[in-house]
Amino acid sequence: MSLSQFQLDGKVALVTGGSKGLGAAMARALALAGADVLISSRNAEQLEIASAMITSGTQRRCAWHVADMADRLAVRRLGEWANGHFGKVDILVNNAGTNKPQAIDSIDDETWDSVMEINLNSVMSLTRYIVPGMKKRGWGRVIHISSIMGVLSKEKRNVYSATKAGLLGLCRASALDLGAHGITVNCISPGPFLTDLPASVLSEGEKKAFSDHTALGRWGMPEELTGPLLLLASEAGRYITGSNLLVDGGFTIR
Repeated sequence: MSLSQFQLDGKVALVTGGSKGLGAAMARALALAGADVLISSRNAEQLEIASAMITSGTQRRCAWHVADMADRLAVRRLGEWANGHFGKVDILVNNAGTNKPQAIDSIDDETWDSVMEINLNSVMSLTRYIVPGMKKRGWGRVIHISSIMGVLSKEKRNVYSATKAGLLGLCRASALDLGAHGITVNCISPGPFLTDLPASVLSEGEKKAFSDHTALGRWGMPEELTGPLLLLASEAGRYITGSNLLVDGGFTIR
């Protein structure tokens, strides 16, 4: 295998939740591999800062768009903007997500609906707007960022685990829908990566418990997700579809 199979020259990638954390790290990796990059989140200031970081030292372009993934109309507008801004989207990374821990007997409808909309419904909606262009060109990569909480769980992760498991099912069905058109659909399920989201909902004791549970005895660094991403986004992973790639430091094997 040639390393050139990992290159993405001439491709355009859209990364939701691309202004910080894992999203920004993945967007940066895509740019370094040769892709022009589109990013979205709810915060214009963070997007502007991230855009400069993502393309620093490259000849690539990065554009950003403010979109609230809890708003179905905003998701549609994001899809329309993304399809038109650089003329196409070859690689879609559905990364935006949220987590609002509540036990099953105390979860309220508003929380359930909002997390479901951001983590699962928006993924369906945005993918629906992006894949017709991929089908016309006969090439595409759709990558959903799920979680190890989609294959196991812990207390108060009812809606989060439900949405992340839902992405696995959506991935499998979509892979069958789109495979004949040269489009692969896969999930990446990160384990303990200490970005803003887990840092905001975990106690210090829970953080230590997560790191101790991994085979490597530590949390992951955002750049450690980029190798698996480039595999699935490039020609190197052209025969991988409908799969879920666990990137968890061995968390789920214990």
